[in-house]
Amino acid sequence: MTGLVLATSLAAMPALAAETAGAERSYHISRSTLSHALSQFAGNAGIMLSADARLTDGKTSQGLDGEFTVEQGLQKLLAGTGLTYTFTAGDAVAIKVAEASADVSTLPAVRVEGKAVYDANDPYNEDYAVGNATTSTKTDAPIMDTPSSLQVIPQQILKDQQAVILEDATKNVSGVQRVWNGEGFGQDFVIRGFGTRNARFRNGQRIASFNTDMANVEQVEVLKGSAAMLYGRVEPGGMVNVVTKKPQEEAHYSLQQQFGSYDFYRTVAEATGPLLDDKSLTYRMDFAYTDRNSFRDFVSQNQVFVAPALHWQANDRTEFNLSLEYMNRNLPQDTGIPAIGNRVADVPFNTNYGQPGTQFNEDPSDSTLLDVNWSHAFNDNWKFQNGFTGNWTNNHFKTILVAVFQPLLEEGANPKQVRRGSQFVDDSAETYTTYFNLNGKFNTGEVQHNVLLGGDYYSTEQRSGGYFGFSAANAPADSPFHLDGDFAGGNLAFSRVNLNNPVYPNLDFGFFESQRINRPNNFFINQTSWYGLYFQDHISMFDEKLQILGGGRYDWAHLASGFSNSATNATDINGNWNGNVPGLDKIELQKQSEGFFSPRVGLLYRPWSWLSFYGNWVEGFGTNNGRSATGQPLNPETSEQFEAGFKSEWFDGNLTTNLAYFHIDKKNVMTLIGDNGLSDTIGAQRSQGIEIDVAGQITDGLSLITTYAFTDARIIGDGDATGNNEGNRMPNVAEQSGSAWLKYAFQQSALKGLNMGVGAYIAGKREGDIANSYQLPGYVRVDTFAGYAMNLGKTRLTTQLNVNNIFDKRYFFTGAPYSAYRAWNIPGEPLMVMGSIKLEY
Repeated sequence: MTGLVLATSLAAMPALAAETAGAERSYHISRSTLSHALSQFAGNAGIMLSADARLTDGKTSQGLDGEFTVEQGLQKLLAGTGLTYTFTAGDAVAIKVAEASADVSTLPAVRVEGKAVYDANDPYNEDYAVGNATTSTKTDAPIMDTPSSLQVIPQQILKDQQAVILEDATKNVSGVQRVWNGEGFGQDFVIRGFGTRNARFRNGQRIASFNTDMANVEQVEVLKGSAAMLYGRVEPGGMVNVVTKKPQEEAHYSLQQQFGSYDFYRTVAEATGPLLDDKSLTYRMDFAYTDRNSFRDFVSQNQVFVAPALHWQANDRTEFNLSLEYMNRNLPQDTGIPAIGNRVADVPFNTNYGQPGTQFNEDPSDSTLLDVNWSHAFNDNWKFQNGFTGNWTNNHFKTILVAVFQPLLEEGANPKQVRRGSQFVDDSAETYTTYFNLNGKFNTGEVQHNVLLGGDYYSTEQRSGGYFGFSAANAPADSPFHLDGDFAGGNLAFSRVNLNNPVYPNLDFGFFESQRINRPNNFFINQTSWYGLYFQDHISMFDEKLQILGGGRYDWAHLASGFSNSATNATDINGNWNGNVPGLDKIELQKQSEGFFSPRVGLLYRPWSWLSFYGNWVEGFGTNNGRSATGQPLNPETSEQFEAGFKSEWFDGNLTTNLAYFHIDKKNVMTLIGDNGLSDTIGAQRSQGIEIDVAGQITDGLSLITTYAFTDARIIGDGDATGNNEGNRMPNVAEQSGSAWLKYAFQQSALKGLNMGVGAYIAGKREGDIANSYQLPGYVRVDTFAGYAMNLGKTRLTTQLNVNNIFDKRYFFTGAPYSAYRAWNIPGEPLMVMGSIKLEY
């Protein structure tokens, strides 16, 4: 990149300013936003620097590495920005727009080698590597200066791989594996051997029962290890944080049509730009409509997503943001293929032991999210943020479920049969979060401080009513439908189907609806709330070569849980089922309160700008909200982690690497103990391993993502009195896994705009359940894509074709969530083709 460096000639300068400007200091400032780089420089140089935020917004700096005077440093940092500086008084410096005049001289052109920092505001940004992120520290910090493992999947990767669900993004991060989520009801993952347990994050805020549509996602950030010090009750393996797109000052519009195998159709539209001439008020609108079938029988999806947003820059230091997300969809739960012996049944992948018919395969749901936040910068060093997020969801489950009773599948059983049940439940959840952060930067001698003080309040309530259960395991194959126990009703023989040749009887949907009124029901309420206060200091010393990150958080958590299975008349005056179930109001809640302090200490040494060594120690307060057989909340999970590793930048910072070793111990591990939603603790769990992540550009046209993880996750203390599970591996955790994705963008003029890529995703053998009674085989899946972009006047046209699982590999991405019923083994997609046509202006 070539740029002109403009600087004012300083005709008269106070003595102190001259002394400051003439002294050389050593600087190690990474590529970052211009405002962040200038702030770091001013702190190290000992000068007072002021700049209008509107001048620096959207601009980047190459950084600074070496010994410079103040003048030399400012010239290099401001290179190519169209800005200059002037000393105002003493050691005070002001940034302003460079203007041609008699006392301004133009310096010779300077060629700056390297690549500009990642700019999330650029809709055509093609970078695979991101230099800064917020998830790890809640401040905009360079990843190379953060003593923890943080991986970012930027926009271009999402485009190249046509990511339409969140799981399509996280496959590019080491040690992250997808788990069963009811065909999309809740996006959960296993990270470093631990499930995320419905702890979903959007722009750093926890949202319960939240599902992500990728239409308005800018990037996905995955923080490894416990984030309890900043985020409260989270799993120790890590967290997935979705960062959404923001309104932009420059107008941009796009329309994309995707189409693919199994009648997949998806339309995505976006528009953003200014609403006022001074660009102080900007807007954004994202829309997506998805309609698809599936390679699985009786599975289809219909989904509408709308996300408007507004940004108001009230003045150069104060801003307000408002965003809304609404999703409505029909998507049935898929309970998978059962296991026989030590493996999943060898039946066609499309086999679904549920029930055909639209009424049994809708499971409609809707969610509404409101996000309001604002911030004010008191000066260049101190900033206050405050916000509120609310989320309201409703799920209606109308599903014939699958479980397994092993004698029905033993070798002597002829024919082998699959046990079935039903779930007719209405579920609702409300989540509220409010928070504040005060971020300040100051120096004590030669030591630089980046301090964060904050607090948050989180509250969620889940209410559920209806019936849920399986047919009796010992019932005759031709018996009428009934749940476990003595109740039998109706004239429908449907409780079992043949494993290899399922025949589905005709079922009366109205009969199942009526059972919500007069048969034993499952009613439960879960209420969770907590207050948290936290502090953090990111200390830099010795020219930023040595950095210490320390802090702590105290949580006051309150839980209330209740359960009832008594029959309750739950109809309104017209005979329709009433979602305000009286049975819920009669439940006696078991209450529990906990307090916990979560500390974090991190140390980072950066001897050169391209290399950082780091380590951290973290304690965490878990998300144990399960209920026991008596309806009481379980004791909270606690964890401790040790991590060490190094990060590096290659090819002028275009390629980044991260290698980490981790060791995590967790106590009071919660697990489901049956098909009725009850839980218990299995004692203690340990996970340790090594992870490697590489991402970025090797050359101008060649981009790379590669990952590897060795994860040894085991039960080391069994809460079961028999101790039968101690020493077992945790389910759905591959001991070895990895991926590689290589893309080439042709640079030759004749082929400019043509992009091609290929990738492989690998996972070793995994245990299917806690008892380790059966295994999911390892697999290698290969994906590929080709795309071509061309300009038609001011419009860009992009066409793309992706082929996933090109060799049609048969594999399972997850096993049963608990050991008692060995279904929920969900097959991965076979060969899938997806095309795309996109217009941008």
